Amino acid sequence: MTIPATYQRIVLAARPRGAVAPENFRLETVPVPELADGEVLIRNHYLSLDPYMRGRMSKAASYAASQALDETMIGGTVGQVVASRNPLFRVGDHVGGMLGWAEMGVSDGALLRKLDISHIPLSAYLGAVGMPGMAAWYGLNQIMAPAAGETVVVSAASGAVGSVVGQLARLRGCRVVGIAGGPEKCDYVVKQLGFDACVDYKAGNLEADLAAATPDGVDAIFENVGGDCLDAALARTNAFARVALCGLIAGYNGAEMPIKNARLLLINRLSLRGFIITEHMEYWQQGLQELAALVADRRITYRETVADGLAAAPQAFMGLLHGHNFGKQLVKLI
Repeated sequence: MTIPATYQRIVLAARPRGAVAPENFRLETVPVPELADGEVLIRNHYLSLDPYMRGRMSKAASYAASQALDETMIGGTVGQVVASRNPLFRVGDHVGGMLGWAEMGVSDGALLRKLDISHIPLSAYLGAVGMPGMAAWYGLNQIMAPAAGETVVVSAASGAVGSVVGQLARLRGCRVVGIAGGPEKCDYVVKQLGFDACVDYKAGNLEADLAAATPDGVDAIFENVGGDCLDAALARTNAFARVALCGLIAGYNGAEMPIKNARLLLINRLSLRGFIITEHMEYWQQGLQELAALVADRRITYRETVADGLAAAPQAFMGLLHGHNFGKQLVKLI
């Protein structure tokens, strides 16, 4: 493969004030660097867009450092090695890493993993067999731990994380109820993903519709949204229900998210635990092996929304934050 002299990347040009806007990003052309000993040059094929990136764009204190201004936007990538001075990686290897919003990237190999695309598409390693899948696997197995017959509620059920959570719970014999936005997404959640029911929060009857879908109450919640979705689910909890708090996308643009049903945390003796999946790397080998087998056997299915070309990434990311994507949001570079 001919290696170009330059490549394009997108940097954080300014921190958002409220909603993310196009002027927060800048497309740049930069030279391809010379490799040092131990380094690998990768041509990215897909990059991942994820809600957590909104938090990194802010200067507010969080679980990880803020995205630096004028540097490549953070993000997961999959691609192919085009040059290597690292004996562990050969030209042609397919790899996954965190090379950000860029056509190419350099890695020392420490956070790079080889990918087998013989039975699993390359893009799936950014979704069901990647970080979103691991977030689903960890929250379900290590926090919610639902037993067969219990009722599980999943918000953002048609998304990259929620769709996997629900399918894993169904494989355990649970009753699974999703919350999603719009009839098309709810239809997909039930008919394609196999959830027992799905509530359309945009229909304006969230609490009543969720109550109707959970006649025996709720034993476990996987929360991606917060706000009204979480409150409605808390209102249906049984005693000793467990809540895995993965995301709070409802507040990513600064909106307040008071928990109106906080009293139920005590009354129903609930366990609520937030988690950051990158802090639990000791589980990744086991979880990814299980997810890969399930995807290869088509016992877990997934859907992708794919934007074409690096320049499309900012608009696709803004759409993601408003729920415009269906399933995993990707940007295709090759």
